[in-house]
Amino acid sequence: MIHELRMYAIAPGKLNDYLKLSFEVGRQARGDRYGKQEGYWTTEFGPLNRVVHLWSYADLNERMRLRAELMKLEAWADGFLPKALPYVLAQENQFLTPVRPLKPPAETGNIYELRQYRCHPGKAAPFARLIERYYPGREKYSLNCGAWVSESGGLHGIAHLWAYKDLNSRFAARKAAAQDPEWQEFLAQVQPFLADMHSMVLIPTHWSAMA
Repeated sequence: MIHELRMYAIAPGKLNDYLKLSFEVGRQARGDRYGKQEGYWTTEFGPLNRVVHLWSYADLNERMRLRAELMKLEAWADGFLPKALPYVLAQENQFLTPVRPLKPPAETGNIYELRQYRCHPGKAAPFARLIERYYPGREKYSLNCGAWVSESGGLHGIAHLWAYKDLNSRFAARKAAAQDPEWQEFLAQVQPFLADMHSMVLIPTHWSAMA
């Protein structure tokens, strides 16, 4: 299994137009036949006017095959892309290998935090091993929906996605985790690995698989 994280910067004032087109034309055209949509969000904090979406594929070969088939689909290539691209200022993607299985929340009505860390060379793999060890304890405070090592779009990267009911719940969960001796132990071990950190708070669209 591999995941593709795609992030688009949308022209200011055009986000709602892009989302309407994405749902009414793009989503209807591709569905889950060309990769499974695992989440579709907009940013609330961090970089603004962003669309973030997560897709799953069996492997990179399947991803390449399905993307090639998608580009042959008239409703996508002629009906969606020419209308969507004028709204898009920049695009980036990352291929991600799961460290933990994807785990959507059981209930809807959540916000999400995507945290992305760039490690010093050679440190992503030991970071991933610590994730497997310590994240089950961290989930006493909030649900970890997924954790990955990046294979492209920024090497030596770790990404992880957390679900919260609202921003107050996020602040409370992070405060409680910071006081947990086991989590303090984890933080002390990974801090020397880290070169850079970024965080985005994400709001699901009404068609997001993680809502």
